[in-house]
Amino acid sequence: MEFPKRVYTADEVETAKELIREGHKHRLKIKGKPEFKQRIKEALGLIKTAQFYDFLRTYIRQIIEIDGFSQLRETESVIWLSKYAVEDPIEGAGFLIQKAHQMKDYIEGRLYYDKGEVNAVKKRVQFLQHLKTRSKNPTLKRKCEDRLKRWTETPFP
Repeated sequence: MEFPKRVYTADEVETAKELIREGHKHRLKIKGKPEFKQRIKEALGLIKTAQFYDFLRTYIRQIIEIDGFSQLRETESVIWLSKYAVEDPIEGAGFLIQKAHQMKDYIEGRLYYDKGEVNAVKKRVQFLQHLKTRSKNPTLKRKCEDRLKRWTETPFP
């Protein structure tokens, strides 16, 4: 069975769910200018360090550079991303994990936007904690601590 090209109809969502339960991982594709691809590779390196790469590949098939607003395209399992969203590799990596979690919620039939985005932000915070713990780079650890403070200053409901 092949992962559906779209994840829109009830049958497509059910097929995606079944394949994910069986351990399906996408071969992540990146489309964009060379500078964008390099920044994505940096962000993916951080995601691998935090051991979240398989999570990302479970739910996201492709990352495409766009000139507009960065967003999850849930019916395609794709993240549209502006170059500005990955200027900072830590924030870029966090954004990718947040959107992957929203895709997970979409596939599982849970609210993934509006108030549902709170759980995706919690996943982003978890990613930052893991990155801080697993990194051996003291500068990266300090930057993660900075981001953690910013993302946890406002309590979640």
